[in-house]
Amino acid sequence: MKKLKKELQAVNREIKTLAKKIDRMIITVGKLEKPKVVKAKPVKKTAAKVKPVKKVAVKKPATKKPVKLTAADTVFGFIKRYRKGVDVSTLMEKTGFNRRKIYDNAKMLKKRGKIKSVAKGVYLKA
Repeated sequence: MKKLKKELQAVNREIKTLAKKIDRMIITVGKLEKPKVVKAKPVKKTAAKVKPVKKVAVKKPATKKPVKLTAADTVFGFIKRYRKGVDVSTLMEKTGFNRRKIYDNAKMLKKRGKIKSVAKGVYLKA
């Protein structure tokens, strides 16, 4: 139904433009039938007007927004600092994340192969 309505509107627009073109053609044909005698008018010389030059606004280069680290990147950043591995309680202190978020991100990082589990709750860079 919407498609039909859009098509009808498009046809309506085209008909209007054709009607305008026909009106213009009628006017031009009318002018051709009755050529008018034009009297020669004296040409007046006018001083050329100087248009003011618009100043182009200088655009500043777009400032790049600092890239926010994902939670997984934050957790991985702390894990790779510890050579013997880091436990969940230390990660909770350092990152401020809760236990569930630490476990979820650790699982994701293990799946990607970036970390490995040394013991339960202790993670080491792979």
